[in-house]
Amino acid sequence: MNFRRTVAADEPEINLIPFIDVLLVVLIFLMLSTTYSRFTELQVNLPTADAEKLKDRPRELVVSVSGDGRYTVNRQALEGRSVEALTARLKEASGGQAETVVIVTADAVAAHQSVVNVLDAARRAGLARITFAAQTPQRGR
Repeated sequence: MNFRRTVAADEPEINLIPFIDVLLVVLIFLMLSTTYSRFTELQVNLPTADAEKLKDRPRELVVSVSGDGRYTVNRQALEGRSVEALTARLKEASGGQAETVVIVTADAVAAHQSVVNVLDAARRAGLARITFAAQTPQRGR
């Protein structure tokens, strides 16, 4: 008589086929529901103008912004790059006349923050008439 119990030789297995089926369904769902968008560098073409030059106005302030963020007001360099210094120079150059036109000429590679600083300084100085200068298009291209 053999009283020993026979040990089951079969080890439990994990069936992977249902697991793979579920993962494939989830993968297909994610692929169909995901929106793909490209985040690339924007190609920006700066504006050009082909209009006739306006008559020179006696009440103009030309504010130039260089590529590295320096400012000039009527071809006089401004010390520092702060909005407060630019506001003081604009108030001084305009003589307190609100009808003075501010013409912003910014370099093509100038940071947008530098141009926004000019707009902010003009607002603080009480100058509401602002325009932007643009280059004329080149005919050879």
